Amino acid sequence: MSSSKPVGFVGLGQMGAPMARRLLDWPGGLVVHDARPEAATPLVAAGARAAGSAREVAASAEVISVMVRDDAQVIEVLCGPEGVAGSAAPGTVVAIHSTIAESTATRLARELAPAGIEVVDAPVSGGAIGAHQGSLAVLVGASESAFQRCQEVFGYWSSLAMHAGPPGAGTRAKLARNLLHFVAFTAAAEAQRLAEAAGIDLVELGKVVRHSDAVTGGPGAIMLRPTTAAVAPDDPWFGILSHVRDLGEKDLGLALRLAAELGVDLPLARLALDGFAAGLGVGPGWSTVEGEAP
Repeated sequence: MSSSKPVGFVGLGQMGAPMARRLLDWPGGLVVHDARPEAATPLVAAGARAAGSAREVAASAEVISVMVRDDAQVIEVLCGPEGVAGSAAPGTVVAIHSTIAESTATRLARELAPAGIEVVDAPVSGGAIGAHQGSLAVLVGASESAFQRCQEVFGYWSSLAMHAGPPGAGTRAKLARNLLHFVAFTAAAEAQRLAEAAGIDLVELGKVVRHSDAVTGGPGAIMLRPTTAAVAPDDPWFGILSHVRDLGEKDLGLALRLAAELGVDLPLARLALDGFAAGLGVGPGWSTVEGEAP
């Protein structure tokens, strides 16, 4: 896109406001809108132009970011009486950063395509901290041309952009990423119950978890293969993942043994032990009998 044209941002909440703030340096300027006019005040004071509606944003911006709460608000911003579709010129790219249903993203892309409006689903990962730091990851579902037009704009508030595929793919990727995120939170709660029963300081243990995950990469450290298919014995990954399996099955077994001694129920740990080897793509090593060597 031309850097002489303004970029637009609709939705100035906890995530949208810091993302938009980083676009104040865009050469063509920044035009913003929020349902709460006061949300735009700090950005206007810093140099942005406030618009009275999403339709007004689209009257001047070629690339428009949308960060609102849910599917209903996204639909209203794009297709409502004061929505983007009412004034957007052919070639406008609208990037939806909200995490919404994949079906909503693909439907909007299909419905607005005849008007020459390219809808891009581009949910983000990294939270408010990443938004303030400009270090978000953005998972983009878009045509190749739309992705290329968005990249420079996204680079103002992100440090990693993944082109996941056509419209809808960004949302599918984000849902998979968040599945890991929130299952891991549940696992963390389970680990805390075991640690608490064992008399461990939970705050100090949390420091250890954050420290070691920063070094090892946490769960993402095993997400390096392009497939979930079983690993052939002659594949270089087989030895690496077999070693991970042996360590994981051993430690899960020992944790379950300790939990039994302390009377703590660890349902996720049992599921993890049962599915660990298969999930890695290698056959079982350590016995699936809790805490027992083969």
